[in-house]
Amino acid sequence: MNIFKSITLVFVFLLISGCGDSKKPEEKSIYKRVKTEKKQVKQVNAETPIDLNNKGIGPIKNYNFSSEVNLELSNEGKQVFNSKCTACHNVNRRLIGPAMSGIYERRSVEWVLNIMLNPDQMLKEDPTAIALLKEYNNIIMLNQNLSEKEAKSLAEYFRTL
Repeated sequence: MNIFKSITLVFVFLLISGCGDSKKPEEKSIYKRVKTEKKQVKQVNAETPIDLNNKGIGPIKNYNFSSEVNLELSNEGKQVFNSKCTACHNVNRRLIGPAMSGIYERRSVEWVLNIMLNPDQMLKEDPTAIALLKEYNNIIMLNQNLSEKEAKSLAEYFRTL
């Protein structure tokens, strides 16, 4: 019976001490919390200007397509596009780089050829290329070391898109 009284006494003591004042002393943290204000940043859509007069910077000063699409050259361009360009570009939608469909509605043929042949200098000096660089989060177009023939085959392929 003595054990029963001891257990009851401990239980009553715990019950009374548990029902005490519910205010807890404020714990001090060793880390100081600082409220920061979140600044709203305006998202500016860096709409790249359409400039069909800009020929870019590079070896191509003037280039005219023939009236008919050269299907053999276009097929070569499609193969080059699939092997060297599809990591960043898609035909109909924006990826890391812009979509290629309708490129000649936005850029001159010479500009397109020069950005393929001379991307490093174009991204430093050409205003349209610099605007595109900003629009695409400063992701540079890698120099694929295309030959002029490969670039012209790509240009011909872009006509068919």
